[in-house]
This record gives sequence, structure tokens and C-alpha cells, in this order.
Amino acid sequence: MKITRLTVPDVFLVESVSHRDPRGAFSETFRASVLAEAGAPRPFVQENLARTTEAGVLRGLHFQREPHAQDKLVQVVAGAIFDVAVDVRPGSPTLGRWVSATLNADQPRAIYVPRGFAHGYMTLTAGCAVLYKTTAYYAPEAEAGLRWDDPTIAIEWSALPEEINAKDRAWPLFAEAIAALAG
Repeated sequence: MKITRLTVPDVFLVESVSHRDPRGAFSETFRASVLAEAGAPRPFVQENLARTTEAGVLRGLHFQREPHAQDKLVQVVAGAIFDVAVDVRPGSPTLGRWVSATLNADQPRAIYVPRGFAHGYMTLTAGCAVLYKTTAYYAPEAEAGLRWDDPTIAIEWSALPEEINAKDRAWPLFAEAIAALAG
């Protein structure tokens, strides 16, 4: 497995080696020791599968507040997504900065998103299946988010989304979300 740091170095790609033969391919997609050496020391306790039928669907930007904050390890098992992580850690030197990666089922890699980052993605193809592990259980009372189109953070989405659910459209702007976290 190869670790590639992104421009906000706490977020990184985990690239697997794909072994191919006439039957298909095999990739090791998760190894706790490799992630711990890269700076992801917490154990994963929950795994989620999100399926999306259409291209252009935006999910996010989501995070959980303490004490239920989650690290995530996100991979695509069908289709392709444009994945984004935004630093929402009050006092962080990279507060408000975002990083992105395109993930697809044909390339065995995942993105590690540590706690303190809002996470979201937009489907680039129909029939997407996104599998992600988390280091804390989902806690509805700790759920939070921020607007995908906030001009302060100015995410350069690969395209404009065609569908966003009402909950994701209603998240607060970045400044309001950070004030709530800091307060």
C-alpha cells in the first residue's frame, strides 16, 4: 500500500497494489498497521455502504461533533465520485482549506479523512456504491455539516450537482459552523 499526502497533509490517499490474472484482480484495501504508521491510529468500528443511482448527486458536507467525531476511510466499489474534505478544526493552520480526489471502482484506492474535517462527495457516474469505515459510531445528536457551495471555502466541484437533498442544502455557512464548534 502506498500513502500519498494531499495539500492538507492530515488527509491522505491509500493506494493499493492490484494483482491481476486471467480471473480478474485482487487488492488489499485495508491494513490497520499501514494506516497507523501514516497517522491514523484509531480503530475503525463501523462500516457503511451508500448507494446512489444517478450521476450528479451531492452528499455532504458532513461531520460529527465531539465526543462522537469520526475518522473515515472512503472507497468506491462501483462507479466514480469526486470526494472532498474540508478542515473545520478551530485553531487549525489549515482551517477552511479543502482537498479533493476522484475515486473510482477501477482504481483500488481510498481517502483517509480524519476527525475535524467535513466530508462530502458528488457522484460522477450512475450506479455508485461508496463504502466507508468510521472510527466512531454514528450519533444523530452529534451530526453537523456545512454548505457545499459556501463562497468562503470555494470548493471547485468537478461539475455543478444535479441533485442535493433538503438536509444538505440547509447546512449552515462555514463561518456559522465554525462559530458553533468554537463556542
